[in-house]
Amino acid sequence: MATAQATADQVERIIAARSKTKIVRLLIFVVVLALVFLSVKTTIVDDTDWARIGSVWNVLESIGQFIGINWSLVPNLWQPALETIMVATLGTLLGVVVCIPAIWFGALNITPFAPITYPIARLMMTLSRSIHEIVWALFFVAAVGLGALAGVLAIAVRSVGFIAKMTAEAIEDLDPRPVEAIRAVGGSEFQVFIYAILPQVLPVMVGVIVFEWEINIRRSSILGLVGAGGLGLVFFRQLNTFNYPGVTTVILAILVLILFGEMVSYYVRKAII
Repeated sequence: MATAQATADQVERIIAARSKTKIVRLLIFVVVLALVFLSVKTTIVDDTDWARIGSVWNVLESIGQFIGINWSLVPNLWQPALETIMVATLGTLLGVVVCIPAIWFGALNITPFAPITYPIARLMMTLSRSIHEIVWALFFVAAVGLGALAGVLAIAVRSVGFIAKMTAEAIEDLDPRPVEAIRAVGGSEFQVFIYAILPQVLPVMVGVIVFEWEINIRRSSILGLVGAGGLGLVFFRQLNTFNYPGVTTVILAILVLILFGEMVSYYVRKAII
């Protein structure tokens, strides 16, 4: 009898706990929903100039201006498109070179002096990722002037954070047994890196680099908006001259470049990893 009563009490406690959990979840959902509505009202409803937008017909008329392709512009897009790819490629390669010390210092199991070098490397990675590539491009445009060089430097600095972070974390997660075996027979740190660490992380690192190159094609496509060359600069000029079909043409060209980058990235990673 006592056992049955204890079981019934336990069932009641479980039911009460579940009811309490449902109430808490419902309250959280209501609070989140209220915050969403408040955000929409503050950032969209109250902060939008609805009078300037006009009626639905005005919106459709504005969109209609972008329908069409400026075929006379197409032959002039080859050089900016090639420049965009070169900016992405050179920026990625330069970023790989720059991130080598960040990888070395940022992997906790191989960093030379953890109390100093590890925080420095992690700070470099965070700084690279936290600042947008357009901001980096503005900085380098001010430093080296307009042109592709500013775009290459911006892409390189922006790439350091992602490549270094992913590779350093791969090094931290590698199998320690080959490392210990080479050290046990008197191998140097360089030999440990070449024969124990690099073979394990190379597929991951190459995959990360190729993936970052694909992302950098997107980035380099818009860096021209701040004077860093490529298709972004053509886009900016078409927009400034109100050539809306030309804007659409440049957007389609950027889309083709992005699809090209995704195809190359897919097949390279499939062949290596």
